[in-house]
Amino acid sequence: MTDELDEDLLRAVSVYLKRVAADDRDAGAARRTPLGDAVSTHLGEDASLIAVVTESVADHRLVDADIALAHLAGQGGSLIGVAGGDQRMHQGFAELISNPYAPFQPGPVDYIERACGPAETRRVVSMGIWLLTFEDSPLAVLQRAASPRTGRDTATLEVVAADNDIVSAFLERLRSLMVEMSVLRRKVLSLQPTEFGHQAGATFTARPDVGADQIVLADGVLDEVVCHVIGIGRHRDELQRAGQHLKRGVLLYGPPGTGKTLTIRHLASQATDSTIVLLTGQSIRLIAYATEIARTFQPSIVVLEDIDLVAMERHSSPQPLLFEVLESLDGLEGDADVTFLMTTNRVEVLEPALAGRPGRVDLAVEIPRPGQHERERLLRRYAGELPFSDAAITSAAAATDGVTGSFAKELVRRAVLAAASAEEQVSDAHLVRVLDEIMDSRQQLTRRMLGADAEQ
Repeated sequence: MTDELDEDLLRAVSVYLKRVAADDRDAGAARRTPLGDAVSTHLGEDASLIAVVTESVADHRLVDADIALAHLAGQGGSLIGVAGGDQRMHQGFAELISNPYAPFQPGPVDYIERACGPAETRRVVSMGIWLLTFEDSPLAVLQRAASPRTGRDTATLEVVAADNDIVSAFLERLRSLMVEMSVLRRKVLSLQPTEFGHQAGATFTARPDVGADQIVLADGVLDEVVCHVIGIGRHRDELQRAGQHLKRGVLLYGPPGTGKTLTIRHLASQATDSTIVLLTGQSIRLIAYATEIARTFQPSIVVLEDIDLVAMERHSSPQPLLFEVLESLDGLEGDADVTFLMTTNRVEVLEPALAGRPGRVDLAVEIPRPGQHERERLLRRYAGELPFSDAAITSAAAATDGVTGSFAKELVRRAVLAAASAEEQVSDAHLVRVLDEIMDSRQQLTRRMLGADAEQ
């Protein structure tokens, strides 16, 4: 008798649960929007009953996501938009699918233009739904650009599929394609904070074209830097076979105007296979974003210019920013083909921290004020085809100890201007006269503004 009662009870519970499930399906169908109906038809399942998986995408990677999704859609898929006014911008994918208050419908796709190179742009989906098939299973992806004014600080991909394992496999494949097909690889990028916070905004910069003949340094200095930054990468296989690490930290130090930035531009022009990430001034606090890009798109060079200006600045981290930079370098795997290339005008600010963490910077190169031989080369370079004699150039170089290339460039310009003002052909006399004027004691501040030593 007891067994019969138990069986009756189980049957009753089963009937009840089936009725509840049917009621839920009916209610879900009643709440589904026309857009939800379209997504459900594609999935072959009631989309309102399926969990949404959200993947955040850094805004500078949205183009990569768009390219990867378009590639996957090219293997069988379509793209639809969302109609429903500004309200749709405040709703997640689940609310767009099922909403008793706003019947969202399929509509036109929203696009934005995004840079994908220094002189190239791509029309990117800013709000649209990809209806795809992946590994013979249907899924839907809502692609949405960041919209800080509506509370969305990053781009997002919201994925719906009946099979959770398919969602995981799809996202893994998507991430792989975003790296493989990325527009960031082998580009020169400048990172700056966005206007809505500390997220990184990436700007493409044309790769410089600076030959070694355009750089005037003491003999052997440029070769040493190039060998360490670029040469190590060229011999990566041999180094790895010998168990040696690839990551390196390089510090260029010396007074302003001596050629540190020009040296970096030369390295960027030579390292055509490398992704270059530029950070300067306050943007150095974006070091975590820069390191992620560098790690993902190796070989790469992270440039941190004028690091002394922010070396001891405290921000959201309890540690000085310089320590965060060094930790980013230390956190890279030994086989990471990544160079951290730093410049400073005041090495004394950095030296205690660098000495306290030995091994992070494995090459420090001084870029001093040019000697007489270098000053002659600078003057001849800036003079070009102007008819200055060798004697005049040598004499001017000898009289300008302690100046930088900026001073030499301005000296030649003023000589040309003096000749033009006198309606004469430029000559040695103009160079001598202008040199005397600039070297006058009353022009001490001018000389310092042009990079001369304070004692000049």
